[in-house]
Amino acid sequence: MKQGGIIVISGPSGVGKTTLYKRLLAEFPEKLAFSVSVTTRSPRPGEVDGVDYYFYTKEEFERAKEEGKFAEWAEVYGNYYGTLKSELERIMKSGKTALLDVDVQGGMSIRQAFPESYLIFILPPSVEELKERILKRCSDNPEAIKRRLHQASEEMKMASFYDLCIENKNLDEAYASLRDAVVSRIL
Repeated sequence: MKQGGIIVISGPSGVGKTTLYKRLLAEFPEKLAFSVSVTTRSPRPGEVDGVDYYFYTKEEFERAKEEGKFAEWAEVYGNYYGTLKSELERIMKSGKTALLDVDVQGGMSIRQAFPESYLIFILPPSVEELKERILKRCSDNPEAIKRRLHQASEEMKMASFYDLCIENKNLDEAYASLRDAVVSRIL
């Protein structure tokens, strides 16, 4: 069986990454598999352990980190996030391409560990639009929202290091661009 590859999707919080990658997974279940990340943050309503994330305690995460189990990891907004090497290996050995939703730090780490990986950055149409999306979605306090917007600005500076940037002004158009890029890698 042919071994699969790795596609990384990054972009600021609230840009629509989850909506886009879930659409890809629904269309190409035989070719793509979502790489479930590990996090120490609390689950959001409706999130399921092992489906949306593997929810670890900080102690469990730090132990796994010390044991070298992560392909990448980062501390974001006071919580740890990481991708297990075993998760990527499992997906690729099955012949599928691993689809990851990670931050910019994670994307750079994956590229370093797996140079053949393909990195796609999702951009908002504007910072103002991103702020509106975050405010609609987030129940965070104003300081946390300000921190997210600052982080988004910093992440967007790294977009040029990605293989492809897609602006999510219109969801269907963004998906068409993403789909074309992914299809060229998996078919």
